[in-house]
Amino acid sequence: MMNKELHSDLPIPPGEFLEEVLEDLGMNKDELSRRMDRPAAKLSAIFRGDKAITPETALQLEKVTGVPAHIWAGLESEYRLMLARIHAKSEFENKKIESPLITKYCYKELVRLGYAEKKTKPSDKVDELQKYLCVTSLSNIVNIKRYHPFFKQNLNKHNKISSEALISWIRMGEIEAQKIQTNSFDAGKLYNFIPDLRQMTLKPPDKFQSEFVTKFSDAGVALVVVPHFPKTYSHGASFWLNKNKAVLMITIRGKWADMFWFSLIHELGHILLHNKQQIFIESDDISFVNQKFEDEADKFAADNLIPSAELKHFVNNNIFYKKDILEFADKIKIHPGIVVGRLHHDIIIPQAWFNDLRERY
Repeated sequence: MMNKELHSDLPIPPGEFLEEVLEDLGMNKDELSRRMDRPAAKLSAIFRGDKAITPETALQLEKVTGVPAHIWAGLESEYRLMLARIHAKSEFENKKIESPLITKYCYKELVRLGYAEKKTKPSDKVDELQKYLCVTSLSNIVNIKRYHPFFKQNLNKHNKISSEALISWIRMGEIEAQKIQTNSFDAGKLYNFIPDLRQMTLKPPDKFQSEFVTKFSDAGVALVVVPHFPKTYSHGASFWLNKNKAVLMITIRGKWADMFWFSLIHELGHILLHNKQQIFIESDDISFVNQKFEDEADKFAADNLIPSAELKHFVNNNIFYKKDILEFADKIKIHPGIVVGRLHHDIIIPQAWFNDLRERY
C-alpha cells in the first residue's frame, strides 16, 4: 500500500492517519480492535489523540496495517512536539500579558529577600512569581480561597493598598510557617502563655526570642516575623495554615516596642476569638478591616497587656509623674513603655510625654 506522511502546522493526531489507512484497507475500528486484541475504548483514545502510540502499539500497528512502526512512532513524536510548541507559545503569550504584574507582586523585594531568583526577561520574572505563589498563571490567584478577601475589598481605593503586594506578603508568611514544626493547636496553652508574654516585655528581644518561639510552637502557632512590604500598609496578620496550625505574622518596621506587643497580642486575639476560615490583616487602612473583629481583638490586646481594673485605678489617681508610671509598671510586671503607649493612645497624657521610657525594636 501507499505510505502517507503528514505535513501540517496544526497538531494532527496520528489517529487521523490511522483512520485513512483503515479506509484504504477496508477495515473498520472494531475489526482493528479484534485484530490487535486491544479494547476498543483504548484505541478510541488513540484516534482522538488523547492516548499516545507507544513503541509496543506501533509494532502491533505495523503487523496489522503494514505501515512500518517507525512511521507510527514518528507521527506520534511530531504530534506531541507540535502540541508542546503550541503550549509553549501560549504560555509565553500569557506571561507577556502578566508582565505588568511583576512590580505589583513585589518581584524586586522578593529577589532582595531571597525568595525569587534575579532574572532579566519579563517572562522569566513572571515564571519566578508563579513558582513563588505556586500557580501556573498569576490569573489563577483569584481562585485561591485564602486570598479572596484581597479581591473582594476595594483595596486600591485612593491608590493606597495593593492587593498583589498583600498576597506576596502573606505568601511569605505561609512559606516561613511551613518550615516551623508545631504541636496541634491548643487554645488553653495559648491563654496560659499570655501572662508570660507580659513579663517578656521586660527583656530585650535576644533574651526572650528562643522561649518566645518555643512557647508559640508548643501551643500550635507558627510565629513568623517578616519584613514590611511596600503598599501593604500592614503590620501583622493571622490565619490558619491547616486545622491544627495557626499562623501569626508580625512585622517590626521600626516599631516602638509597645506597638509591637500590642500588635502581637491583637493577632493572638483573632486566633483565639474568631473564625478559622478568615484571614485577619492589621492595616493602616480602616476601610479594609472588619471593624467589629478589630475592636474585639483590640480589647483583647488592651486587657491582656494592662488589666482594665488596674488601669482604671491608676488613671483615677490622676497622677502621671515618671516615678508613678514606673511604679505602676513594676506592680503589674510589664515594661513601662507599654504603659506610656497606652496613656498616649487613650489621650490621657500628651504624645510628647515620657517617650524616653519607650523602646524601639
